[in-house]
Amino acid sequence: MSNKIIPNVSVDCLVFGFNFERLHILLNKRELISKETGEKLISDYTLAGHHLLENENADAAAYRILQQITGFDSINLEQFYCFSDTNRLGREKDQLWIKHLNLNIPSHVFSIGYYSLVDKNRLKLDEKHQNAHWFPIDELPELGFDHAEIIEKGIESLRKKFKQEPIAFELLPEKFTLSQLQKLYEAIAGKQMDRRNFRKKIAQYKHIIPLDEKQTGVAHKPAKVYIFSRDVYDRTKKEKMVF
Repeated sequence: MSNKIIPNVSVDCLVFGFNFERLHILLNKRELISKETGEKLISDYTLAGHHLLENENADAAAYRILQQITGFDSINLEQFYCFSDTNRLGREKDQLWIKHLNLNIPSHVFSIGYYSLVDKNRLKLDEKHQNAHWFPIDELPELGFDHAEIIEKGIESLRKKFKQEPIAFELLPEKFTLSQLQKLYEAIAGKQMDRRNFRKKIAQYKHIIPLDEKQTGVAHKPAKVYIFSRDVYDRTKKEKMVF
């Protein structure tokens, strides 16, 4: 595959993670300091993204970017929107950044948005990813380009998908408690749920399976743990997971 970029088409990737309390998103620090004065010209954050390469489709580009970030070979991706505003790159600091990169980027660039859900505890940000940081989705820093709009649209798409399919389990470890599951549902839905009603609802789903074991290594009373079975879910797809 050629390393030559397609300058007017890019992908931007939202990586969501969960810390058992809040939904987070992975962002990259963008900083530019003047060589002449030492002044900080740009200091903000952006999504992981890149232009498509020649002979590469959008899905392949998104997998390439996310594999570089996460190191995971198996990544679930969801394409959710194409951003095509003619002034996406129009802000002064974004033009300054493009000039700094010394890339021949046109003024009108289309970006295809993707999101991916990962177990935050499995994703180790090592020295290769010193600029990558997790932020709660309701406490985002200053963002570059139109990435605030992309994130807003991505969260909206995630919430719709989450009502239709059991995608939320990608954010949890293999074994989890019902309290952790409820926290996750609340974090994605953006609202609190009644504990008793939630557990009654979960008890109806054959694909959320209780194990004959409890948590280990916790300071509080250990709770029963559960697993999600994709095989069972596929056999009982008529069940609804709407809360």
